[in-house]
Amino acid sequence: ILEVPVRRSSRNARLPKRFQYSPETAVIFNLRSELCLCLIQVANGVLSSYELERLENIRQNQVFLSSINLFQVGKRAETKAAVKEALPARKSLRLQHKEPEMLALPPEPRALLITQRKPPGPLPMDPVNMEEGSKLPSQLLELWSEVGITFLGYYNNMRATEDGVAKVGTERIFSAAFHPCASSLLMATGDKLGRVGLWKLGGDWGDDGVLLFEPHTRPVSCMAFSKAYPTQLLSLSYDGSLRCMEVEKAVFHDVYGTGVGLKTFDFMSHDCFTLVVGNWSGDVAIVDRRTPGNTHESLHSLDPKTLHCVSVHPSQKQYFAVAESKVVNIYDSRYLKETRSQAVSKLHGHSSSITSAYFSPHTGNKVLTTCMDNHISLKFSIFIFRHNMHTGRWLTKLSAMWDPKQEDCFVVGSMFHSRMVLVFHESGQLQHSFIDAENIHPVLSATAFHPTRNAFLGCNASGRLHVFSD
Repeated sequence: ILEVPVRRSSRNARLPKRFQYSPETAVIFNLRSELCLCLIQVANGVLSSYELERLENIRQNQVFLSSINLFQVGKRAETKAAVKEALPARKSLRLQHKEPEMLALPPEPRALLITQRKPPGPLPMDPVNMEEGSKLPSQLLELWSEVGITFLGYYNNMRATEDGVAKVGTERIFSAAFHPCASSLLMATGDKLGRVGLWKLGGDWGDDGVLLFEPHTRPVSCMAFSKAYPTQLLSLSYDGSLRCMEVEKAVFHDVYGTGVGLKTFDFMSHDCFTLVVGNWSGDVAIVDRRTPGNTHESLHSLDPKTLHCVSVHPSQKQYFAVAESKVVNIYDSRYLKETRSQAVSKLHGHSSSITSAYFSPHTGNKVLTTCMDNHISLKFSIFIFRHNMHTGRWLTKLSAMWDPKQEDCFVVGSMFHSRMVLVFHESGQLQHSFIDAENIHPVLSATAFHPTRNAFLGCNASGRLHVFSD
């Protein structure tokens, strides 16, 4: 009897292992294929000298890959991935009827730390918009040394002229000031990149009367001419530096330097040698320019939040106002402490961040405040009115500024579609509107009045200046 083999089901048979791909097997497969092909060709005697050289290169590559343990590294990586512990399945807290976990946000930085600025010490006044080695115009020194005269008039006589527009730079202007000379209109601006520009209306130096310098590396948020020595222009920057331009020596002197961004300053003495300087961390520094070096005499912590503006009383210089958050505090510099200095007066009335606060220019009996709650107010007065302050992040914030020649008038930019700058009386009555429909298109955020002449300038976010004069 023949034994018939038992038929076995193929379902129980062990399947052959599938080809496992890995960088090692791929490289070995490619190299071995190349070698086998070349060996066959060697045996048939059909290889040229070039192909023999290529064969030797393949062999050397394989030796090199083996020497750096490339294949062992790949195996270790696969082993680690295989033994990696599986994460538990994520479950919804809402479906479990649990309250969501409250994660604490990291604290906001107290100060704007500085990473780059110009080297300490005096900097030469080399215009960046003129050829290297060019000297400053001789006429600039003549105007710089001229003292202004008092001349009052009316706003209605001030007009924009064809040559009253200049492109000082390409970036947003943060601050501006008039030189007090009366024979010509000489203006200074500070822009986003830390540059200081000088423009003489109708001038023939530089670019259409414009000279451009780079004493800072970040926005120049505040600048002012010394009232006692008009040949000195002080400029303050976010880069933590405060410098003084001196045309006679063609240099930018180093007045004050710190590792925290600076925001604002004002003169605390009639000779303008003592300053109060506010920084981004809510501190104020008392600086004496006659002291050697570029440090402060004392430093005082006020509001831990950002400090926007300081303003010194025009006659009683020991008092200064500080815009701190929603309140304007008035301090006496004689009683300042290192921390927790007590204000001698507090001015309330705003519900949002106050961007500026200035004493009236002659008596100091009123404080003009501008706030992001869309209100302008006069403290120690009943005047308050609404005004749109929301310029957005790309424009310099609007600030109501006093006319230095008068005690009862101030100017502020406007967000109206028809671009203009408005002059108000302290009673709230509109005195004048500076309008130039042909030339003014962007908002004129930064503004300044001439201290003696009937002249006004407004600056926009593209580096352009507009001048109105009689």
